[in-house]
Amino acid sequence: MAADGNAADKLRGYLRDLKPEARALLIAQLERRLARGEKVPGADIILQELGGAARGETPPEPAAHEPTKPEVVKPAEQPADPAVLFFAFFQAFIVDDAADHEHPGRIARACVMPVWEWICRDLLPEEAKIFSDEVMRAAMAGEHATVDQVTRGFQDRVAKCIEQALAEVRSDDKARRRLAAQIGTPQALEDAHLVANLLKSRDLLNGVVTRLPPTIRNLSDDQLEAVKKLLDTVNGRRRELFPFSLVLVMSRLSFPWQLIRLATKAADSDIATRISETPYAVAVNIVLAEVERLVRQLTSDLKRGQSSQVTAVLKDIHDSARGLRTEMDLAADSPWARRLSAVRAEIAALLKHHVESMPSRVRRLLRPRPAKEIAPGSKVDESDVEETEALIGFVGACRTYAGELAINEMTARAYSELQHYLETGTQPLIDGLRTATSAERSFRQSQVEAAVRFCAKVFGQEYATLLAKAAEVAANSERKAAAKA
Repeated sequence: MAADGNAADKLRGYLRDLKPEARALLIAQLERRLARGEKVPGADIILQELGGAARGETPPEPAAHEPTKPEVVKPAEQPADPAVLFFAFFQAFIVDDAADHEHPGRIARACVMPVWEWICRDLLPEEAKIFSDEVMRAAMAGEHATVDQVTRGFQDRVAKCIEQALAEVRSDDKARRRLAAQIGTPQALEDAHLVANLLKSRDLLNGVVTRLPPTIRNLSDDQLEAVKKLLDTVNGRRRELFPFSLVLVMSRLSFPWQLIRLATKAADSDIATRISETPYAVAVNIVLAEVERLVRQLTSDLKRGQSSQVTAVLKDIHDSARGLRTEMDLAADSPWARRLSAVRAEIAALLKHHVESMPSRVRRLLRPRPAKEIAPGSKVDESDVEETEALIGFVGACRTYAGELAINEMTARAYSELQHYLETGTQPLIDGLRTATSAERSFRQSQVEAAVRFCAKVFGQEYATLLAKAAEVAANSERKAAAKA
């Protein structure tokens, strides 16, 4: 028991010392395995420890009168995936997007595990097993230096073997197709090349990381000059690593679109054609790829009905599009201008149904019903009211960002229609509440309450409060009339 307790303590110590990037990757990997129904020994301990570390918490000490109860984690068990340790360095270069979309200097998260499985199954099966055994033994024993040494050694070996495998198939189409099928990602050979480049350049890129501020709130003036000087050094030494360095900078920016400022600085101009002639043109491609990813995320969030996330993503898209248009002079016929126009057109098409359907949803909920259509004691569906209220808020956000996203006309029309309906349609609801019978009162009351919530979104809380008071007066006058009768 004591040995098991010591193993658990060593594991906790190791987990606490992991870098934030490694913790995030480990959490994601564990959650994916648990979601697939796999049993992961020690998962509870790991997730609890990593969750607290991510929030900066310290596990609570046991009370003085309670004996410490060490949790059992057998040394023979492997509570973490060696892939997590192997790819911990990659965290800044992993993007949450579909595997078939290109992101300069980044790899889709969906491609990471297929590449790892290829390494273990086809590229270096025996060495991968030795690495897994050694690194997990060292991790369980709390030997952090050994973990780092073993991981780095295996990463170096993998990088060389990937380069060799790619070189062997360079002039053989059949062999290239076979290798791509083994890796199993949509851009298999490109993904393998990217992984090899990152592994080979680990130390150089770590040097970039250490010289960057943890957070760059505004990439301008002296800070812009310092970052560009650092990147120029990297570009002069290893040009193929330049996109990776730009991705590292973007990961530190509070506003990723500010990466464009490096491109305009390098060109000493905001003209797109001049920027495209510099090595920093890739910075614009990185930002555009990120905007296109955000549009795909917006599509997914809208399908899932996650309105709070949708508004945040919409703001990010708006800010990035505005940054592209204000930081650069995008000629109408330039490739970058065409990509941005395509993004704006896609957003307009995506939002059209949601924006234009909003007034009709409100009308359906608030339409005054004759008594014969109201079941005794019924109410307006609460979930329908919540969804419509969220949709009103979302369309309101669309109005805020409409100009940059080319949705001005549709949002203005929908919102004007909604405002007119609420201004003219609430009085009939109050009148209906005033004359409601006991059987229909709960439904009419729920309609008025929904109208109050919608008005709060559109006209503000003060207007909604006055409407609620008018409804209360109407309900009370009906009760007094019934009492006198």
